[in-house]
Amino acid sequence: MVLDNCQDNKSEKTDSNQNVRHEMCDSDLLFEKLEWLNSKEAALFLRKSIGALRVMVHRGQIRARKFHRRLYFKKCELNELLETSQLTGGLQCR
Repeated sequence: MVLDNCQDNKSEKTDSNQNVRHEMCDSDLLFEKLEWLNSKEAALFLRKSIGALRVMVHRGQIRARKFHRRLYFKKCELNELLETSQLTGGLQCR
C-alpha cells in the first residue's frame, strides 16, 4: 500500500509540472498577438505585481496610457525597457 501512495503522488507531480509548462506556453501565445496590455497582463509580462507596476508608472520608469480610468501599456515599449535595462552578471545571451 505504501508503494501505491508513492506512485499516486508521483503521477500528481507529473500532472502539475505539465500544467505549469502548458500555462507558460499559453501565456507566450497570449502576448505574441497583443500590441496593448492592461495592467494585469503587463505585470504578468514583466513578472511584477500590479502594485509594483503602478509604482513604476508613478516614478516615470514605465510609460502608460490611461483610457476610461484604466492603464494600458504598449508591449514593444515594455520589451524595449527590458532590453535597454542594466545588465548584471557575466553571462551574455547569444
